[in-house]
Amino acid sequence: MAKSKITASSFFNGLNEPQSRSVTAIEGPVLIIAGAGSGKTRVITYRIAHMLEKGIPQSAILALTFTNKASREMETRVKELTGKKLQSLTLSTFHAFGLKIIRECSDMLGYRKNFSIYDETDKIALVKESLRECKMFHFTVGNQKDNLYALSQFFSKVKTGLVDIQNAHPELECVYDEYNQGLKIYNAVDFDSLLTLPLELFSNNEETLLKYRQKYRYFLVDEFQDTSLIQYRLLKLLTDSENANICVVGDDDQSIYSWRGANYENILLFEKDFPSRLEIKLEQNYRSTSTILEAANGVISHNQGRKGKNLWAEKEGGKPVEIFYPENETDEAEFIANQIRSLMINENFKYHDFGVLTRTNSLARNIEEAFLSENIPYKVSGGTSFFQRKEIKDITSYLRVIANTDDDISFLRIINTPKRGIGRNTVASLGEIARKNGISIWDSLVRLNYSRSQGQQVLFHDSAAQDKNPFNMQQEKTAAADIEDFAKLVEKHKALFLERKGEAGKPWKLSQCVRALTEDIDYWSYLVMEYGRNDEKKARWKYSNIEYFIRMIENWENDPDNLDAGLYPWLNRISLITRDDGEDDSEGKANLMTIHAAKGLEFPVVFIAGAEDGLIPHEKSIEDAQKSDNDEGGSVEEERRLFYVAITRAREKLFITSCKKRRHLQSVRDCEPSPFLDEIPQNLIEIHVKQNEKEIADDDQAKMFIDKMKAIFS
Repeated sequence: MAKSKITASSFFNGLNEPQSRSVTAIEGPVLIIAGAGSGKTRVITYRIAHMLEKGIPQSAILALTFTNKASREMETRVKELTGKKLQSLTLSTFHAFGLKIIRECSDMLGYRKNFSIYDETDKIALVKESLRECKMFHFTVGNQKDNLYALSQFFSKVKTGLVDIQNAHPELECVYDEYNQGLKIYNAVDFDSLLTLPLELFSNNEETLLKYRQKYRYFLVDEFQDTSLIQYRLLKLLTDSENANICVVGDDDQSIYSWRGANYENILLFEKDFPSRLEIKLEQNYRSTSTILEAANGVISHNQGRKGKNLWAEKEGGKPVEIFYPENETDEAEFIANQIRSLMINENFKYHDFGVLTRTNSLARNIEEAFLSENIPYKVSGGTSFFQRKEIKDITSYLRVIANTDDDISFLRIINTPKRGIGRNTVASLGEIARKNGISIWDSLVRLNYSRSQGQQVLFHDSAAQDKNPFNMQQEKTAAADIEDFAKLVEKHKALFLERKGEAGKPWKLSQCVRALTEDIDYWSYLVMEYGRNDEKKARWKYSNIEYFIRMIENWENDPDNLDAGLYPWLNRISLITRDDGEDDSEGKANLMTIHAAKGLEFPVVFIAGAEDGLIPHEKSIEDAQKSDNDEGGSVEEERRLFYVAITRAREKLFITSCKKRRHLQSVRDCEPSPFLDEIPQNLIEIHVKQNEKEIADDDQAKMFIDKMKAIFS
């Protein structure tokens, strides 16, 4: 049964007075300052629905947001509210709108209709080609030498107006020009061009600009504080006067993306360019308890030059903010995992009710290990899961092949990692042998090695397949030798892992076997070769992840409760905890993410891990502040906004951890708590004291859980 559209009489049910004004004020410029959890998305969707109900044509409305997910959600809600098909409403991201303009005006911009959009890999390849054209084989961007990604990012800043190439790196101007000419030659645009080309078109072609001004007469921008200067200029060109029907919705306190060009001062520009604007503040928070909200207000009030507002909560009271000072990152991770277990048993929370937020993705490693240890299912957002990092997947794939040589996916991952001279044609031939004989690729490799040792062709199950043998032994003599060496490597370590006997027949643990494997394949040299001597820091970081992985295995096999510390149980643990089967699990998964990735989300229980000076605020922002005499609205203030965003993700409970010591690369550092913790009103804080006797706490929780089960089944 289809949902009925909303009626005029019930349109404003559930909206408070500022929300209602935001929905109905559809003529003239409007600035809506929407605090965290104040129902912003509801206001935007109701506003669009209200305009449509008032008879404004869909084609006259341009609504812009920042993510495809947000635009899809808004479109779905508007459809539910109005019951209309939105065939001509433009509700999209800024970049998708730019792409629409380029497609409609491709000939005017000098592009053919079927132009390509380059991703980062394509872009870097073109940067490399442009360097060759300019005969520049060595270059430096900042303090990074010969780093193609750094140069690609630099060109992005040049294109979007954040950097002047003549002032910053005039020697790279030739390369930049060649890069842009290359885009034209290959009939391609990069991601930044999706904004710069429409801006160029509207700036230089008044007739085209007039056409789009006549088409779009009502503008709406979500997350306005995250717009860049170039996005604002594009929007300003489309609006034909200071009395245009434009509504921008944002919160300067949640501007956290300056590193990708966002300019929170666009709110000030909007006030200057549209002096007759109506300003509305949404200050009622529907998400968090008053305790959490007062904590957030206490922190953000220390920023200068912000729009004055005072969020207040519909939910009065609430639990205090709990701050815990663990000894180190291991202690911190165990605390988070234990609290999740405890809250699930004692207060009936589900896994998906928990959000664990970190300033950087690297802080998630220990938390993932603790979740693994406690069998807590989780998903990682805003970064790569530790177990999904390339270097960890490489080593794990070796372990999977050693455990099961018929694992074709893992086999294909490692057959030429590190490089061992086995080319694509050889791999394709092995795959063809496997397919025609109905065997695994490993078996086809074994069959190939046997046939070669006998001076024969590869044997097939049937004569018809034999006639179509894809593997030309004469052409692949060198590859066949490399394949034989690879097979010997796998067999050698298979025996080592299963027999667990190292030098002189001494018994080895699983972690020792993994270390021996890593050294035998010389993975360190592979990393150095991949990233080059000039980026050895990245190679060291990736190798340290492997070292951490081995320590993780050590901790697991040294657990006295672990009765079987073998290869198969370890691989099973990784598979169960990290698999994503797509099924709708009622208990879901805990959410582990960076604070940036948590923007726009909310959770009943939030943990903010690593609230230490140098992490929150990040040491780079502190360095930037020290270089500048005036940091007003600068890097430290953005870090404070980031902490504010983290706090306001919590609905009911908020835990913050700050380690006394933390490992950094090969050393251990003493840590100081984040100065932002002192900005939380002290009457809202409770210092969490760790249970000295974890076993007693576990026993109490287990007894409570059993009592609940008895009550249910009785």
